[in-house]
Amino acid sequence: MTEMGTSMIKLDQSMGLQQKLAPQLIQSLNLLQLSNLELEQVVRQELEINPLLEEHISLELQQERPEENPSEGEEREEELDFEFTEKDWGRYLAEGFDMAHTLREGSNREDREEMEKVPAVQISLMEHLLNQLKLSDLSEQDQKIGEYIIGNIDDDGYLRTSVEEIAKALGTRPEDVERVLKTIQTFEPAGVGARDLQETLTIQLSEKGLEETLAMKIVQSHLEDLKRHRYSRIAKSLGVSENEIRDAMKEISKLNPKPGLGSFGRAAEGIIPDVIVERVDNDYVTILNEGTIPTLRINPVYRSILSESSNASEETRNYVVEKLNSARRLIRAIQQRRSTLLKLANYIVKAQRDFFDNGVSRLKPMVLREAAEALGMHPSTISRASRGKYIQTPHGIFELKYFFESKVNSSSGEDLSQRSVMERIRQLVEAEDPRNPLTDPQIAGLLKKEGINIARRTVSKYRTALGISPAQYRKKL
Repeated sequence: MTEMGTSMIKLDQSMGLQQKLAPQLIQSLNLLQLSNLELEQVVRQELEINPLLEEHISLELQQERPEENPSEGEEREEELDFEFTEKDWGRYLAEGFDMAHTLREGSNREDREEMEKVPAVQISLMEHLLNQLKLSDLSEQDQKIGEYIIGNIDDDGYLRTSVEEIAKALGTRPEDVERVLKTIQTFEPAGVGARDLQETLTIQLSEKGLEETLAMKIVQSHLEDLKRHRYSRIAKSLGVSENEIRDAMKEISKLNPKPGLGSFGRAAEGIIPDVIVERVDNDYVTILNEGTIPTLRINPVYRSILSESSNASEETRNYVVEKLNSARRLIRAIQQRRSTLLKLANYIVKAQRDFFDNGVSRLKPMVLREAAEALGMHPSTISRASRGKYIQTPHGIFELKYFFESKVNSSSGEDLSQRSVMERIRQLVEAEDPRNPLTDPQIAGLLKKEGINIARRTVSKYRTALGISPAQYRKKL
């Protein structure tokens, strides 16, 4: 056979493999980026439309300890990596094949029995904001102001009381309330604590780094025109084309006008952690909080349709095979999602042990690429798994992406986390002469002397995130 002929055969085999794996891969990636609430909705929808799926009631709890050997579970997954044909059905049922979407094969039954079944944990928006307030660097007095502000944020995420009214109620200055409010407006979900639609959209655009964009100009200057679809008037005023306005509209449409309802369509009553980390003796246990997600298995009732003695029509048999493969792909995708989340959570627990033991001040810098390399995954997989997922820790509830932040380089070669640098900025400001407060360039200079090289603009960004006003507003005579 010629070299070209051999190459063509290899190409055909490669293309065939890609086509065979594509549906499973696509579904796995789609499910990976869903929150638990969204996954529950997908599963219940599939239960309604696919007769080969049924809910399996189980009292067992899936959990996994860090460093636990998952080899059995992984081997099991590999066995399921193909599409069913009619011939396969009888073989798998004969072997007692009960394909459920849990991965319990690799876990220790005795450990599971020691743990009580953990119900789906749900906290209110107020509790979520108060947890973040407690972890902030605000003073005790500012914490009290923050609690009052959060108490006046409604279910949509808006502050419905004026800064002046809050200041009067607490006997403090409006500028102090405004400063604390600015800190709360950096909390999750993005846009929370705004006083009107324009402010929440502005905060969300700033969070995305879109301050100097057409979308921001439209939100800040032409919101009323936007509501009334006066695109030509906006274009004329800003000196751009209507097509550019429509492109900016696409970015604006991605924003959440009611941030209190959650970043991923969650109900205002609270955020449900996807992962729970509990301390057991001197170790930590990671648990997937799946109390609301139905456990799936394949309904064996349809076994007779694919048996050799069945009188079912070819159309019926083909339908059953199609639904069987669809059910298997869904179960397999849920297995992969679960395995990925557990591995990522366990990696975070191991890499951030100081954080889990001692709190936010001991958070270490960690980037997606390093996690991906350690877990043998693609960075985009880690990104999908961490986005929109929440983890309950002994120190509060955090979005998984909270643990992945850029490193700040020091002259000593030691990598510092952004939050550790922010803590140092807070300390410098607390120690400053109130009659001659430090400017951002001065703070940058002091940090440089300590071996921390960051730009003035970065200092300004961190200072704002800490709720610290610019130097001219901190000056006291």
